[in-house]
Amino acid sequence: MTAATVVFDNELSGEVASSSRQIWRAYWTEAKYETVRAWRAPAFAIPFLSMPIVFYVLVGVFLAGSMSHGDPRIVPTMFVSWATFGVMGPGMFGFGMFVAAEREQGLLRLKRALPMPTASYVLAKMAMTMIFAFFIMITLIVAAVLIGHARITAGEYVLITGINVLGSLVFCSLGLLVGTRSSAKSAPAFVNLAYIPMMHLAGLFYPLPKSIQPLEFISPAFYLNQLSLRVAGGQSIDTLALGNGPSSHATPLLSVAVLVILTLSLGMLAIRRLRRVG
Repeated sequence: MTAATVVFDNELSGEVASSSRQIWRAYWTEAKYETVRAWRAPAFAIPFLSMPIVFYVLVGVFLAGSMSHGDPRIVPTMFVSWATFGVMGPGMFGFGMFVAAEREQGLLRLKRALPMPTASYVLAKMAMTMIFAFFIMITLIVAAVLIGHARITAGEYVLITGINVLGSLVFCSLGLLVGTRSSAKSAPAFVNLAYIPMMHLAGLFYPLPKSIQPLEFISPAFYLNQLSLRVAGGQSIDTLALGNGPSSHATPLLSVAVLVILTLSLGMLAIRRLRRVG
């Protein structure tokens, strides 16, 4: 190998390393400012950071605690249910409303013209959602330890947090699909049309009538809730209240498979739509 070849190889490897650093910096910068933007939007940050902790303390701790009649299973069940509720919102509304508004404003066309990685737009919003989900989990854990007196170990809290932070991605995919198919004005309504039924059909807060319990299986929140219940040692609301429920059919493997399939399939449909119509 000649000296000229060595110099050329060194220069080429240096250019590749520099290019890789620039790409990672672009991803980091996009994610950073997407998170800062969401954090500085009071109409987005305040409700999604405050509602889970407020409702968990008022309903999950005080009300449910007074009606539990000493049943130790109700405490971890309430914590897990409100944690699932908390991580649903940022992904669905953060993608659904922001993407719809940015499409109408022409921001996506501008980003395509910029020298930035194509995937950074979606990945930045995913990172923002996961950061919000993490902070929501931290506030709920603090409340569960100080007020709820939940008998959940530190390792279980960490595992439940990881499940919910990663599980928030399925709601990102659903929100992205809504955002690519609705206008800025109609997006909040369409997100709520998916968000509210999904939340209630998951059986998070009250037992569903036995005749409609099978509908729980169509809600991604149900599978995410079942995974966390397995870790925390809780039971579904249907099982606690009625002594039966479909939770025995939602094994961890089935829950993970459903969440992964929904995340990928909904995400691919949304990205395909985004590429076609912008």
